[in-house]
Amino acid sequence: MKKKILLITIILLFNLLPWTIDYGPSTMDYLFAQISEYKLQSGDLLKITVHNQPDLTTRTRVSSDGFITFPLLGKIFLTGLTAQELEIRLKGLLEEDYLVNPQVLVFIEEYHPREISVLGEVMKPGKYNMPKEKDLTLLEAIAMAGGFSKDADRDKSQVMRTENGKKETIQIKVTDITKKGLKDKDILLKVGDIIFIPESFF
Repeated sequence: MKKKILLITIILLFNLLPWTIDYGPSTMDYLFAQISEYKLQSGDLLKITVHNQPDLTTRTRVSSDGFITFPLLGKIFLTGLTAQELEIRLKGLLEEDYLVNPQVLVFIEEYHPREISVLGEVMKPGKYNMPKEKDLTLLEAIAMAGGFSKDADRDKSQVMRTENGKKETIQIKVTDITKKGLKDKDILLKVGDIIFIPESFF
């Protein structure tokens, strides 16, 4: 009995806490809005459940080109969708051929790492975390990787990027930045970018 009274007291006190302030939304409302507007990205780990369909419970990571694989449906492109929008898409696809009024829940178990890769002719090739407080440029990323090796062909530097399922390769002539002062050539990197520095044969 004492435990029940204590539990009720805790619940009442929790509900009386000053979550809101006079000049804005509550902290909980703000956090919920931030999460609900988050666009799914490559590297996110999702747990997807369908009510009363345990065989469809799936943990899947969004691939680098923006797809997940889901039972019955196969590969599904989702980059740019929120978790709620993905729930609606999965519900519609399952209703077409498999289930009547399925109740789908998408939960983000792990957010994508803010990483880029620097490969090829640098001193310390590998993956590097992007700073949260500022954007990272090509030359800054190369500096994080210890700088160019003596065999690097700097003017054939490449940034390989996947956006909305489309792959592109951006060619960078580094001497345009370092010798000509063309700072706009020192592009801002995006999460998941791969920088490749080829070897010079001359």
